[in-house]
Amino acid sequence: MSVLNVELGQRTYPIYIDQGLLGDADLISPYISGKQVMIVSNVTVAPLYLDTVLRSLSGFQVYTHILPDGEEYKNLDVLDGIFDALLKVPCDRQTTLIALGGGVVGDITGFAAACYQRGVPFIQIPTTLLAQVDSSVGGKTAVNHPRGKNMIGAFYQPQCVIADTSTLDTLDDRQLSAGLAEVIKYGLIRDADFFSWLEQNMDRLLARDAEALSEAIHRSCANKAEVVAEDELEGGVRALLNLGHTFGHAIEAGMGYGKWLHGEAVATGMLMAADLSRRSGWLSHQEVSRAADLLKRARLPVKAPAELDVDRYLELMMVDKKVKDGRIRLVLLKSIGDAFVCDDYDPELLRQTLAAREFC
Repeated sequence: MSVLNVELGQRTYPIYIDQGLLGDADLISPYISGKQVMIVSNVTVAPLYLDTVLRSLSGFQVYTHILPDGEEYKNLDVLDGIFDALLKVPCDRQTTLIALGGGVVGDITGFAAACYQRGVPFIQIPTTLLAQVDSSVGGKTAVNHPRGKNMIGAFYQPQCVIADTSTLDTLDDRQLSAGLAEVIKYGLIRDADFFSWLEQNMDRLLARDAEALSEAIHRSCANKAEVVAEDELEGGVRALLNLGHTFGHAIEAGMGYGKWLHGEAVATGMLMAADLSRRSGWLSHQEVSRAADLLKRARLPVKAPAELDVDRYLELMMVDKKVKDGRIRLVLLKSIGDAFVCDDYDPELLRQTLAAREFC
């Protein structure tokens, strides 16, 4: 078993990565503070893994709440349903919430934990690649608003993250590719060696080779844990983790939540960031092509949707957490493995990128 720590002083917590962890009572029990447990899952994941987790919690009073599946359900109404379930029991302040599912389940359950009775502990058990390498780690919790993604939320760290890689066996191919977008992101922003490793091992990852997947998850989580430890509340270097996200969130909101998976939108968004970096003279055409080729090999979209024009993009991008003093701040690239936050790009070059549908 691989174990990483997110070093946050008294709030340091571990990330466990291995196969067959869901039913390990000795692993999960130490992170449950009281007698009551509420597992939040969804209609896709619960039939597959809920019973296994329930068996590992036989010594606790366990309740469940099952959500519909999809990004379009990461909203205040569904969040309120979690609060209703907690209050109906009623659950006390020592209750531990467990998020069993992908990024949507983790985000909304974490936000519920941050809010319920001003904060109760929670545990992340991510079951998608995207959640295992990104959204379950670092304490970002949120729901969407019709005008913008993740605009209502809180920084709230879990007690632990349990990434059982065997859950990826039941992940559909589209979701696997969506998770690979976030894996590729780490190579682009700060780990050129990892990017090269991904170029060499993408076929193994798509074939669900267990050793390759474990290595990719470990290296991704190690990168994120280092960044979060340095900048928990995104006042500086953590913003680099948003490569492609300002563009990608605009695509998700503009096309309607759930039409594009988050990872798909981020993949295209990263290429848009690479394109703007090239137009600005920071990134070579060859490096843009390398990024595009790897994303294509991961079976991710590399063309922007024709339905969004430049003005609509800009409107959506202004509703972004990285906007400062009316200026859209973007994560751009100097080279593969070297990203930076930029707010002094040429606005005309940004419009050219937004007007383009293809970027290599």
